[in-house]
Amino acid sequence: MTHATGPFEVQLTPIPSEHAEDTMLGRMTIDKQFHGDLEATSKGQMLTAGTSVQGSAGYVAIERVNGTLHGRSGSFVLQHSATLNRGVPQLSITVVPDSGTDQLTGLAGEMTINNVDGKHSYDFAYTLAETA
Repeated sequence: MTHATGPFEVQLTPIPSEHAEDTMLGRMTIDKQFHGDLEATSKGQMLTAGTSVQGSAGYVAIERVNGTLHGRSGSFVLQHSATLNRGVPQLSITVVPDSGTDQLTGLAGEMTINNVDGKHSYDFAYTLAETA
């Protein structure tokens, strides 16, 4: 398992909902800029759900990452699934199988995100299998 780490910036932009009366559901675009071992940009979409209980929510997202990972160029897709249970987060971000392209073909792994004082960073544990 190889690790890639570094900071990133993210911009989330709300998308108007066709169900405006349901304020608990939301949709957003994702634009990220990764730095460090992963020099890349990503674009994606997120679906969110809030609740009437403070500190409880959930989201799912898909984003395509395009750039270089430890000097290897290509793209891959990350799938997010997260819940916040009364302030306790649980987050899973995994590479969609067989989504790696070019020099990232065969990529598999999981990413964790840290947010300290509004500054985001990632830790990406991955393998890069040789393909036939």
